[in-house]
Amino acid sequence: MKIISTKKAPAAVGPYSQGIKVGDFVFTSGQLSLDPETGKLVDEIKAATLRSLTNVEEILKEAGSDRTKIVKVNIFLADINDFAAVNEVYTEFFGEHKPARSCVEVACLPMNGLIEIEAIAKA
Repeated sequence: MKIISTKKAPAAVGPYSQGIKVGDFVFTSGQLSLDPETGKLVDEIKAATLRSLTNVEEILKEAGSDRTKIVKVNIFLADINDFAAVNEVYTEFFGEHKPARSCVEVACLPMNGLIEIEAIAKA
C-alpha cells in the first residue's frame, strides 16, 4: 500500500490521504471543489464539478494513472437538482470513456461544498 500525495490537489483536511495505491488500483478520497492554489471552495456547480474532477485527476496522475483508467466514480451532491449541470461537465470531461458511477444527494458536505467526487482507477 502506498500513500499518494500531490500539491496539485488540495491537502487532506482531516486524518486521511488524498489517495492510496494498492496493487493495480488507485483509490482517491472524496475531492471537494477546493482550488489547491487558493484553498477556496468553487461555489458555482459547473465550475465546482470541473474543479473536483480535476483534483481527482491530479491525484491519479501522481499515482501514475489518469482519467481514462477510472473504473468507478462516486458523486455526492448537496442538491440533486444540480444533476443535469453536473452531467454536462462530467460528459465533457470523460468524453467516450464511461466509468461505472453512483450519484446521490447528501444532507451536507464539508465546508458547505456543492459537490464531492471520489474515484477508483487502474494504476
